[in-house]
Amino acid sequence: MSDQPKVMNRWVVVIGAVLIQLALGAIYAWSVFTPGLKATDAQGVAQVYSAKFMGLKFKPEHETKVKAFQKTLESAGTEAGKKKADGLEQLFAKLDAARSAKTPAVEALEGQVAKEALLLDLAPLAKQIAAIKKQAKDEKDAAKKDELKKQAVAEAEKMWPITDGYGVTARLKELKYGFNNEDTQWVFGVGLAAFAVVMVLAGRLMPKTGPMPLALLGGLVLGAGYVLGGLVAGKSVAMMIIFIGAIGGAGIGLGYVVPIAVGMRWFPDKKGLVSGLAVAGFGFGAMGWVKFAGAWGNLIANMGIPMVFIIYGVAFAVLVILGGLVMKYPPEGWKPAGWTPPEPGSGKKGAAGADLKSGQMLGKPQFYMIFLTFLFSAGAGLMTIGLMKAYPKQALAEVSNLSAFQASAVAGTAMAVFFSLANGIGRIAWGAMSDKLGRKMSVVVMCVTQGILMFAFTKMAGTPWMLYLGATIIGFNFGGNFALFPAITADTFGTKHIGQNYPWVFLSYGVGGILMPVMGGKLGDMGNFPLAFTIAAVLCVVGGVLTGLVRPPQADAA
Repeated sequence: MSDQPKVMNRWVVVIGAVLIQLALGAIYAWSVFTPGLKATDAQGVAQVYSAKFMGLKFKPEHETKVKAFQKTLESAGTEAGKKKADGLEQLFAKLDAARSAKTPAVEALEGQVAKEALLLDLAPLAKQIAAIKKQAKDEKDAAKKDELKKQAVAEAEKMWPITDGYGVTARLKELKYGFNNEDTQWVFGVGLAAFAVVMVLAGRLMPKTGPMPLALLGGLVLGAGYVLGGLVAGKSVAMMIIFIGAIGGAGIGLGYVVPIAVGMRWFPDKKGLVSGLAVAGFGFGAMGWVKFAGAWGNLIANMGIPMVFIIYGVAFAVLVILGGLVMKYPPEGWKPAGWTPPEPGSGKKGAAGADLKSGQMLGKPQFYMIFLTFLFSAGAGLMTIGLMKAYPKQALAEVSNLSAFQASAVAGTAMAVFFSLANGIGRIAWGAMSDKLGRKMSVVVMCVTQGILMFAFTKMAGTPWMLYLGATIIGFNFGGNFALFPAITADTFGTKHIGQNYPWVFLSYGVGGILMPVMGGKLGDMGNFPLAFTIAAVLCVVGGVLTGLVRPPQADAA
């Protein structure tokens, strides 16, 4: 007869943790909204939104016009023209097949043809506007530069009457948000910073409130931030920063630490694995939210960005609340059957470091070494997330001569499928591997390989299969951060106060979340995405060296 108190099955906690993290991982879905928020003219909007959403009605003359354009491209004899013509030929082949089979895909494919026709009407003006913008960029005289900018705006306004024949002028104007790369990355960066800062507060509150109330509060705050963000979406950068960034990020910070702290109490024998499982949903969640917004549910195309924020806000709140209901600590003194804990600070496999409180930990150099490593490694991944649409779209167009529409689709797949799926798998895999390899060695290997990949990514982003490979490995390593750093914090400073200690380490994620994505956005606006990835690569390697020097500290004398 066991003398263990009767408790719930500890794997129920893992299920609750995954539900919570599926919602909290929404912050990584930010890149799916950036192309729409950056749209500045009718052509830009048309490239982001589907024909169905814009209200385009297919007409036979649309097909005639696009087929004529296809023949023009074929006769031009250029490589880029041939690729575009081949793409249109595939589109019409799919349309013919769908019509023969009488499938529901006919409407969507006809919508694509209508959109191509709209873009043909806008293409000459767009080319003229681009030429004026380039002239303005090269102009040294300030007065002439301003005059050229005004001229570009005036030409852009001519695009609206062209779309009147399609009945979409008002809708296109409504969707002309005009954010730039830096604007969108500030929303993302502030969200990450709020996440990290509020997580420290959550760690201090948890001993007083208990884990369940904290998780429920996090779900409500996160949901409210996105709902409010939906009500003001696109009206100003500042309001988006406040609601989606600050309030939404605060909700994530309140909920994030709960499943980690609770999971480590239930799984002291598998700290690496449970850290990975507890945060796996955070990585997998991004893939789902991106694909629902785009390809799976086509929510943005059918409802627009503001309504998607509102729908997502409600969904996030529900998931976190459901998962939060099982966030309870095991009874005092409980331990897994058949497991004998090694003496803290003994150095034996699976042993935690001497239990230090936050104040003691903050006085140790090991804290700052781990802090900087997390900042560099996670910051590099966060920058990649923020730029995974913008940079590959540019590189694919330049290297592989893909159209804007094709490049957007390839870049979206790289982020929503390859990066996101690997991100989730990496959390579990790195956590499990670290229980075998040791936490420190795992962090060193992860950081060094990430540095190599970040550097190589500047050559990989322009070729679809290499982009997918790079996104997969970077995502895999990025996900490892969130399994390895809670575990190395416990190994170095003890498990007892992990709920209070890890948020301090996690502040580095917030710092990196502002510095690295904003740096990437700014360099991108300057036309130098490769430099951003090179800087991130060097910092990752530096982080690996720092962690290699970490030794568990001794407990302070009483």
